[in-house]
Amino acid sequence: MRRKAIPDYASKEYSLAVVAGQVDDKVTLYCLRVKSGEIVAWPYVRAACDRHLGNLASGRASGLQWDLQAAQRVIGFCKDVLTVLIEERDDDGEVRTRTIPFVLQPWQAFIFGSLFGWKNRAGLRRFRRAYVETAKGSGKSPMASALGHYMLTGQRKPDAEIYSAASALDQAEIAFRHAVSMWEMSPALRRRLVASGEKKVRQLSFINPRTRRPAGFFKPISAEKKGKSGPKVYCALVDELHEHVDNSVVEMMRAGTKGNQEALIFEITNSGFDKKTVCGQEHDTSVKIVTGEEHNDAWFVFIACLDDDDEPFEDESCWPKANPNLGVSIHPDYIREQVAEAKVLPSKEGIVRRLNFCQWTGSEKDAIPRELWMRAETAIDPDGLRSLGYRCFGGLDLSRTTDLTAFTLTWLPVETKDAWEFVSKTWFFTPADTLRERAKKDRAPYELWAEAGYLEAVPGKILKFGWLADALLDLCSKYQPEKIGADEYGLKQLIEKLEEMGQTLPCVVHPQGFRQRVVGERPGQAGTGAEEITLWMPDSINKLEAALLENRLKVDVNPVMRMCSQGVVYTQNRTGHRMFDKDKATTRIDGMVSLAMSIGVGTMNAEFQQSVYDQMAAAETKGAAGDTEDDAEPGAMTPAQEAEILRDSAHPRWQEARDRFEDRLIAGRNDD
Repeated sequence: MRRKAIPDYASKEYSLAVVAGQVDDKVTLYCLRVKSGEIVAWPYVRAACDRHLGNLASGRASGLQWDLQAAQRVIGFCKDVLTVLIEERDDDGEVRTRTIPFVLQPWQAFIFGSLFGWKNRAGLRRFRRAYVETAKGSGKSPMASALGHYMLTGQRKPDAEIYSAASALDQAEIAFRHAVSMWEMSPALRRRLVASGEKKVRQLSFINPRTRRPAGFFKPISAEKKGKSGPKVYCALVDELHEHVDNSVVEMMRAGTKGNQEALIFEITNSGFDKKTVCGQEHDTSVKIVTGEEHNDAWFVFIACLDDDDEPFEDESCWPKANPNLGVSIHPDYIREQVAEAKVLPSKEGIVRRLNFCQWTGSEKDAIPRELWMRAETAIDPDGLRSLGYRCFGGLDLSRTTDLTAFTLTWLPVETKDAWEFVSKTWFFTPADTLRERAKKDRAPYELWAEAGYLEAVPGKILKFGWLADALLDLCSKYQPEKIGADEYGLKQLIEKLEEMGQTLPCVVHPQGFRQRVVGERPGQAGTGAEEITLWMPDSINKLEAALLENRLKVDVNPVMRMCSQGVVYTQNRTGHRMFDKDKATTRIDGMVSLAMSIGVGTMNAEFQQSVYDQMAAAETKGAAGDTEDDAEPGAMTPAQEAEILRDSAHPRWQEARDRFEDRLIAGRNDD
């Protein structure tokens, strides 16, 4: 009986035949299952599937061709030639290992089939670069090793050079061990490949079956390689890209592919923490390509991550998005253990989010966990805070004229010592003429943020002190901060400009490093003398962090500020005190510096300067003849008691004390 003809792959009938099982196209089937929602996938995986389906429908117009047999061949090679080790529990509960054929999971079949099934106008493989980002434990390294073996033995390429590449040779050798293990367990590979190396296998050489002579090899390589001639790369397997300190390995491999029209660079990685690294750059480029923002038919992308509103620490249903091999090579119980540890060990949260959920974090170890910051974000109404009469303090981090300048105002609804509550809003200013250039350098969408009003792009190439002085005067005349903590850098020039304008701002120098600045004294206990009050960045940072942890800080929703919070890196002195490290920060952190300074001067003033309540009580104590504790009515408050109660908003008589104070204040104004 004649086989039914396969419909043209550009037709709707082809997709129907694939779904019905009449056409064995695992690549297209995966895309259709993702598109229908049957397979849970992250947006960039969905975009990769849309790209494939779109190319099937209209790719011929741009010279793209779908070679189903080539896709089937590589998928079949993995199953028929390669094996992998798995762990199983026997009937007695003992864990045992055994080898099974390397049957690609649907997402792996999509990747392999795409790489070898798509051809360009010349009939050559379309994809020369591939970027694959999934969570730890997804089987990326065995998959890369399988790809290397197929490129060496299954492509009929004379003298093919296959490299397992990494920054350091020991890392490259770790990845290469998977390839050696596959060779050891595959009779077909053992007939074709010969191992060399003392004590351990350092190279697998392909033996031409006709000439019985070496005709290509598979070996590890690193940026440490020395020699006059570079590698002539047919396939480079770049492992753990997020750990590469620079782009030297990628560039060495890329340079080695010139002149080879079917060479392939295959990059595999977890998520990283710094978008300025080679991994961050490759990630961002891949995102632009798969979403259609940039066009590159030779670059394949598979990024398995979470949606922005997913919270993996609370909702396990989103885990498969970043873990396409969940339940196969990575088990849910293991991830549950990691999440449980991260919840009680804040230093581990960033690692778990990056490695297990492919969430890019602002730093290697989150100084400020993302969840903690997001909890603090809320819409802030500064006019409403002003009308309520809360005391306001500022923090000003001046830029070096070409970067971000951040100005934070922080209100204190509650001034109880060590239980302060803070409400903050930060304004950002930056030169408009260099915005696009710096957006590329910092890997941040400054232009979009400026259009949305989250930062103000000031005309010109530099931020002039005259313009900044006007902006600060406008804000300060409206919200009346009592003190503004400022970085000493640039403050002299700002003050000089203000003096030229006949204006002043209540600025005080807030040291940025470990140096303390004494600003006053508070009375000590009897016989102990006075205690110095200081402005000190480690103390301001501690107060900011404590407020975040105890949910006593609310910050206005602003993606610029969010970026600053996620890029914080601390440096520590030998006594364990910390300060911000701008040089090592992975993003701009100016907003966090200004926030810390505003909290520093706010709490310093709460301790050192008398509030209006204290001043009124003190005046009454000195001037009211009969208003002493001996003469007071039973149950009435003395001025001293009233002042003490007003410092503690949790006191049961706080409202009564506030009403008494406001009544006297109004009476005093009427007398005037």
